[in-house]
Amino acid sequence: MSLLSILNVLIRATSRNPLVIVTVPIIILTTGCSGLKISSQPAVNSKTAIAASVIPNQEKVDKNQTLNQEKSSEQIIAKGQTCIQGNPLDESTKFALQAANLAQTAKSQSEWDEVARLWLQAVAWMQAVPGNSPKRAFAEKKVIEYMRYLTYSQQQAARSGSVAQFPSFDSEPLDQQLQLYLSYLSTVGTPDILIVGSSRALQGVDPAQMQQGLARKGYQNLKIFNFGVNGATAQVVDYILRKVLTPEQLPKLIIWADGVRAFNSGRIDRTYDAIIASQGHQKIAAGIRPQLAKNEPSSQTKCYQLPGSCKEQNSPKFQFEMSNFIPTDQPGEPSYQNLFYRPSELKISANLVSLDAIEANGFLPLSSRFNPKTYYQQKPYVSGTYDGDYRAFNLGGKQARALDSVVAFTRSNNIQLVFVNLPLTDDYLDGTRWSAEVEFQQQMQQLSQEYGFIFIDLSEKALTQYQYFADPSHLNRYGASLVSREIIANPSIPWPRSRS
Repeated sequence: MSLLSILNVLIRATSRNPLVIVTVPIIILTTGCSGLKISSQPAVNSKTAIAASVIPNQEKVDKNQTLNQEKSSEQIIAKGQTCIQGNPLDESTKFALQAANLAQTAKSQSEWDEVARLWLQAVAWMQAVPGNSPKRAFAEKKVIEYMRYLTYSQQQAARSGSVAQFPSFDSEPLDQQLQLYLSYLSTVGTPDILIVGSSRALQGVDPAQMQQGLARKGYQNLKIFNFGVNGATAQVVDYILRKVLTPEQLPKLIIWADGVRAFNSGRIDRTYDAIIASQGHQKIAAGIRPQLAKNEPSSQTKCYQLPGSCKEQNSPKFQFEMSNFIPTDQPGEPSYQNLFYRPSELKISANLVSLDAIEANGFLPLSSRFNPKTYYQQKPYVSGTYDGDYRAFNLGGKQARALDSVVAFTRSNNIQLVFVNLPLTDDYLDGTRWSAEVEFQQQMQQLSQEYGFIFIDLSEKALTQYQYFADPSHLNRYGASLVSREIIANPSIPWPRSRS
């Protein structure tokens, strides 16, 4: 399992339930070497560092101490994958100190990658504190804390480097999803099923749930990716499928999950307009499509050992003296030196945080549940009459032409197209929106029969309960799970067989 896979497992687990303590797999992370590298120097005092509060812009730990730690951590010991005897609290502290110090100056992607690797080891060693130890409750809290720093470090690594060397489309959601998809293609290969659409698709169809459900139906090992993009209209979907991606990068089945507002030609299509005016589009117009950068040989030689399970963990050597406090100005109240940064105090936009929660298969799982009583205390209610997405409502025009273009394109490339009309809450469907919804359903039923694509209408299913929504018009992960099951239960869809 790769480091990225471990990070994704850990981050997904804690993002869904921050109180869950994740047990780190007992593995060895190696890149181009076979030896095991751990520090052989005396352990850092657990008391003065593990309990330290994490505050930005504090003074760094003595540089010589850090250099000695890094130097000793590169010493190779025996090759055997045996349990490492040592104080897990001290080992965790050592890696946490290194991570905190490097985070003070990290700028490049490789530097933030190293910070993340160090936090991963700090988490693993802290989790290795025995369950019957009196220090376990404290260690569990530190695991949760370190996981936040691990997540932040991975986010910084992602923002500090670009896998795809291509100009921006002036749409951060599109830029990030494209980069992720190209990386997915390089790692996993072309998916068997691709989900497209706006943020409603991004949050509303879970590839993992679909994969599991289809496996139970006999369709094993299908690869499914969600390429939903915030603000994507029919024009944007058409642009992505025909202009940005190549036919070789597309599967034999595309599920277009969305709704009526993506097809209203009377609305202002800000996302598409920004894309057309971008430097990325200039490259596309010149016949240049995004590609992954060529793989470069890895120069990393460090090997990492995560802690194993030791039978002797009840030994007194796991105890440490509660001493060496750094005194405060107030007598009798011990304090600890503040060494770390605190990611939660840094200013990160809500949109960036949301995008960082996207999983490796492109899906954005949200756990929040829509409650009108509390939702409108924070956000004003906007009726359909004044909603810009329903402005000058018109199912003809440019968005209709984009739909025609997608239908023709998929047909010519032998790609099965399935359109799924996602559900909305009754709180959202006032008179104006309901009228538009009915007209849209009737038109899509007619067009599907005329053009030969499959139309699945989930708008009237028992999926409109508030518990399945994150807001009035976007599903949460519980609703996405149900939608995914409804889709795979539809007998009209000719599911592909795995390419492998």
